[in-house]
Amino acid sequence: MARPVVLVVDDDAGVRESFRLTLEDHYDVVDVPDGLRALDAVRASQVDLVLLDIRLPEMDGIEVLERIKAIDEGVEVVLVTAVRTVRTAVAAMKLGAFDYLTKPFEEDELLAVIARALEKRALEREVTFLRGELARARDFDEIVGHHPAMQKVYRLVAQVARTTTTVLITGESGTGKELVARAIHRQGPRRDKPFVAVNPAAVAESLIESELFGHERGAFTGANQRKLGRFELAQGGTLFLDEIATLKGELQVKLLRVLQEREIERVGGTHPIKIDVRVVAATNADLKDAVARGAFREDLYYRLNVVSIDVPPLAQRADDIPLLVEHFVHRYSRECNKPVDELSPEVLTALREYEWPGNVRELQNVIERAVVLAEGPVIQLSDLPLDVLLPKHREKVRTADHLPLKNATEEFERQIVLRVLERVGGNQSEAARILGLHRNTINRIVGRSKTS
Repeated sequence: MARPVVLVVDDDAGVRESFRLTLEDHYDVVDVPDGLRALDAVRASQVDLVLLDIRLPEMDGIEVLERIKAIDEGVEVVLVTAVRTVRTAVAAMKLGAFDYLTKPFEEDELLAVIARALEKRALEREVTFLRGELARARDFDEIVGHHPAMQKVYRLVAQVARTTTTVLITGESGTGKELVARAIHRQGPRRDKPFVAVNPAAVAESLIESELFGHERGAFTGANQRKLGRFELAQGGTLFLDEIATLKGELQVKLLRVLQEREIERVGGTHPIKIDVRVVAATNADLKDAVARGAFREDLYYRLNVVSIDVPPLAQRADDIPLLVEHFVHRYSRECNKPVDELSPEVLTALREYEWPGNVRELQNVIERAVVLAEGPVIQLSDLPLDVLLPKHREKVRTADHLPLKNATEEFERQIVLRVLERVGGNQSEAARILGLHRNTINRIVGRSKTS
């Protein structure tokens, strides 16, 4: 780590040299003979502490102190003087001086004052950093993870948020693409303006144009009054277009024109309307492949894909599962007002082994269900859905739907018991404890003939 920088300001060269000899083993020392050069030094480099003589040519130490604080309020200043007066001391403290040393003083006294001042500066920096981290955490909302792929997402979000450029977010369904879009909006200059989300795939094809661009009264049957579209509702803010690959050809042309001309026209309208909207789009499809197949316009693809952010699937960042689980358990225990705050080791193992085809959204739903079903403070295997509990046997269990209900139920029980036994190394007593069954019941269930 870089050593703290101490600036010595004194018009006596001998005094400056004395300070240098005392401090240079512990700090990087810069010395200047007057106030003007002291201000230049503070502006030009990172200064942590200033040892400032009060009696200086042209500009006294009190004025230099005031100007230093105007440049960088975080710089600590210790005033040094041969004559200490109450009035001067009060003025210095009001202006933010850390302390006041009267010549002559002992070396240990000087070093102790400097150490305290630098400790205060370090603590203030840490508080500033933590506040920034807390703000960033709020901006990223539900986005949780330390995996390198997620760190890349965080960096890209921070970089593009400060701009107005169009962003394309890619990733499998359920990975949290809308959360990334919201993070971009909340970290940028448009954070106080609307964030409007629309999924064209969730809107009837005949209504998508009206949903996006609005319509005038009488534009079509049922249009009894003017309606503002999502672009106008997002004016000044951000419009999030989810599943953009589902947009049909004619609307792709209109969207391209909006992005180029920065104006829309309502359905049934006769004049263009200027808009100021940042567009963030998302897709779980391969748009390059869609362009190659002629299903998506190439010019629109490049207009949307100015900056691309790829959100990794949960299976590629399994190490983040415990963090996500903790996050969702705390969230739903609060929402459900239940004192659920822990998972059994077997549950966490099952969650880590599952492949999560539905990604973070599926994990979120599983944890919400488990919190709702939990009978105590600890989530147990019995609180998990069968698909998560028996990933290795899933296909076999699903083929049981042709069996009579009694036989199918018995097969489900048998597979659950076998899976738990596998997790505990065949220890029937431990399996019985986890499942809340007697050992004899375990033996009876395992002893059933396998369903063919």
